[in-house]
Amino acid sequence: MFDQILPLYGIQPVESDVQLFGDGLINRTWKVTHQGKGYILQQVNQSVFKKPHDIDQNISALKSYLSKTHPEYLFVSPLQGLSGQSLIETPEGYFRLFPFVENSHSLNVLNKKEEAYEGARQFGRFSKLLNDFDVKQLHITLPDFHNLTLRFEQFANAVTHASGQRKEKAKDLIAFIMAHMDIVTTYKNIVERNEIPLRVIHHDTKINNVLFDQQNKGICVIDLDTVMPGYFISDAGDMMRTYLSSANEEETDLKKVNVRKDFFKAIYDGYMEEMGDVLTPAEKNYFIYAGKFLIYMQAIRFLADYLQNDIYYGEKYEGHNLNRTKNQVTLLEKYLELEPELEEVIGKIAIQ
Repeated sequence: MFDQILPLYGIQPVESDVQLFGDGLINRTWKVTHQGKGYILQQVNQSVFKKPHDIDQNISALKSYLSKTHPEYLFVSPLQGLSGQSLIETPEGYFRLFPFVENSHSLNVLNKKEEAYEGARQFGRFSKLLNDFDVKQLHITLPDFHNLTLRFEQFANAVTHASGQRKEKAKDLIAFIMAHMDIVTTYKNIVERNEIPLRVIHHDTKINNVLFDQQNKGICVIDLDTVMPGYFISDAGDMMRTYLSSANEEETDLKKVNVRKDFFKAIYDGYMEEMGDVLTPAEKNYFIYAGKFLIYMQAIRFLADYLQNDIYYGEKYEGHNLNRTKNQVTLLEKYLELEPELEEVIGKIAIQ
């Protein structure tokens, strides 16, 4: 495969070292080293991203805009092949080649609040720099990705058609989801009343989508396939879902699932350092809601998949998605319990 792809970029395979890279779950990724230079070769997962050209056009439009308005920003975009195209179609699928950012690294686990701060600041900076970009220029690369109204409808349909056995095992989780439908109602109001604006949103703010320098300071964000129009609650909420707990979504010992208040403050501080002058008053009022929005949505996605016999996420062991749901429900419960204290954190910052 590499013998056919690399020459399309002027890279000789016999002079190159190619190794699998990273632990991404969607696209296949390799690091290519050629004549002392590093590159990242990536194959687009077409079962997830149905229109790779839409992603390519989005990234090209953002690159053009940032090169004119903020040329100092490191925007990691695909290199052009010999054909002049940055998305190469082959019999094996679609490929992109990125420059490897030397002296950089990414994190898979957050151990320090300072890392959460840096991650939040970088995602905030990304949206801030693109604040004046016409979001209507962007294609929707994953339709309804964070549409909570639709996700709840899919969940309700899964409950209706689930087997009696699975429904019985999940009855307490189903009851919890139904008891917190106000989270869905709030989202519906946001959309129907146009309460907050659409922005250029990353939509996948896991910490491993931030590049850090050798001093563990944030450099830029990467993995731009999900960049599309959206609400800030998607980015802020995904950071809370993935940064707040010292245990990830795979943890089955629910006593380890927690909400670190100092990490919440770090997320708020980092994101608002960049976006504080950009967000509207209405958006700022929804900052804490963002966490509820994303944690709740992920819980119902895991639970819907369990009720539908694990057709989307799959399962590595029996009851995998049921355990993932319990994990996210526990995280949401603890988040809701701390909500008054989180309000106090934001209030104290606001009056400083």
